[in-house]
Amino acid sequence: MPNHLRTADTVIVNAKVHTLDPRQPSVSTIVIANGRILAAGGKHLLGEHRGPRTQVHDAKGQTITPGLVDGHLHPIQGSGITVGIDFGSVSTYDGFLAALRTEANRVLSEDAEGWVRGWNLDYGVFEGRRISADLIEESVYGLPAYILLFDLHTALASKEALRMSGITGGRRFCDTSEIVVDDAGNPTGELREATAYELVGAVAPALSAAQAVERARELISCLSRTGITSGTIMDGDLASLDFIDKIDSTGAGLSVRLVSAFEHRPGLSAEEARSYLLSKDRRGRRWRGGLVKLFLDGVIDTGTGWLYEPDTLGGGLKSFWPDPADYASTVKQYSEAGFQIATHAIGDRAIGAAIDAYVSAGVQSRRGAPHRIEHLECLADRDLARLSTAGITASMQPLHMQWRKADGTDSWSSRLGAERSKLAWRIRDVIDSGAPVALGSDWPVAQYDARIGMAWARLRRIPGRTDAPVFEPSQRLTALEALKGFSVWAAEAQGDSDQGTIRPGNKADLAIWADDPLLVSADDLIDVPIESTWVDGETVFSRQE
Repeated sequence: MPNHLRTADTVIVNAKVHTLDPRQPSVSTIVIANGRILAAGGKHLLGEHRGPRTQVHDAKGQTITPGLVDGHLHPIQGSGITVGIDFGSVSTYDGFLAALRTEANRVLSEDAEGWVRGWNLDYGVFEGRRISADLIEESVYGLPAYILLFDLHTALASKEALRMSGITGGRRFCDTSEIVVDDAGNPTGELREATAYELVGAVAPALSAAQAVERARELISCLSRTGITSGTIMDGDLASLDFIDKIDSTGAGLSVRLVSAFEHRPGLSAEEARSYLLSKDRRGRRWRGGLVKLFLDGVIDTGTGWLYEPDTLGGGLKSFWPDPADYASTVKQYSEAGFQIATHAIGDRAIGAAIDAYVSAGVQSRRGAPHRIEHLECLADRDLARLSTAGITASMQPLHMQWRKADGTDSWSSRLGAERSKLAWRIRDVIDSGAPVALGSDWPVAQYDARIGMAWARLRRIPGRTDAPVFEPSQRLTALEALKGFSVWAAEAQGDSDQGTIRPGNKADLAIWADDPLLVSADDLIDVPIESTWVDGETVFSRQE
């Protein structure tokens, strides 16, 4: 039956709709049938598609955009590790110790054998001190303590946690993860990269299966409350897919569409890799696989970001893969199997190596979406041009600038030095070059609320603080570009051409705003309420309920 003769399930009228479809950028009416957009246009569509069972939703002049898409997040892993103290508001060493003491007292009052846990800690709280268990022993009263730094690339373990984990000295890993040791070979408590710190995580108390599902459901509901309808999970294994499928197939199911990656680290067994290859096409009602995540480096702050030239402390000269040729061959293996590939590359040399591998293997995945590079915090001119020529997606997180300081004394800036710091998060340059871009949060590294992410992309400073330092103002995005980065561009980066715009045939995933995100100031954007969020033409969140 022709679309103009079909009866709608729902018609939304009296709306100010930003479709992000260049052929028809603004409409007032959206017609929905079977979970998809049947038509978008003027008020006459109500008469054409209204039937006896059609529901009519009067938007009363509110603004509607496509549902928001987070290009990079960790909702399943994150819901399991965001345990204990959220150190996000702690900015001083004394404040850090005070928060630890408060938490340790709480733990002791409930369980004398409990653990002190925390996450989202800024490197800056150590105020120049070396990260060490000695700093926290008195504050945690000798309890096992396990604290994740904000970027999830470093952890601090107390002496008791090290003992319980069997960590007595350095070890050789298949990647550049490191148990930091002192001159005598004893572990200091600083654990760099996941392969090292997961030794402690493996013995720390874990959530029960039921608790894990409930926490993940709660987090996904929080995403819905901020207008997010889709996202790309940048970690995972076969068990992760089982976990997501359980959420999707029980209760109310998933309220956010998820594309979930397999994480392939150096040293992954051939059997495990084969199981990933055989599971490429797994999917559920609102989730699918088909993506693999690789790492080429760590982070600038600890000297594990891979750079063309050493950082100011002599670090930054190692790839996460001891032999980068093994990374390139892994890219080729997954590319030939039909996977889309995402590579964590923060330093300039890591970015260059990812481009090399993608060009060699073929940039386009079989889904049609190009392979992606995640983060690109320090991008060299030589690779900006290559990124554009190849058409590789740059998946970037502008709100990760929030830990920088105006005087350059933060760990990121001081490691890079003044000149390379000017090459930070070159999103404007990437867009102007013609390379595809996706924006995301990387939660729990940073806030999952896309309104905050869009504000950072537009301001390059802390939203709501007009006196805050602005970093590289020439790299600011427009309101429209920021919205596209968190919607249509992020959807395209996933290979989902039927998301991110409001046009006939696309999935009816919508965000209804109390004000127009393209007209309000970026400072005010973070406080604009999301009135409701729709997935498949159904309301998954309403502020009125």
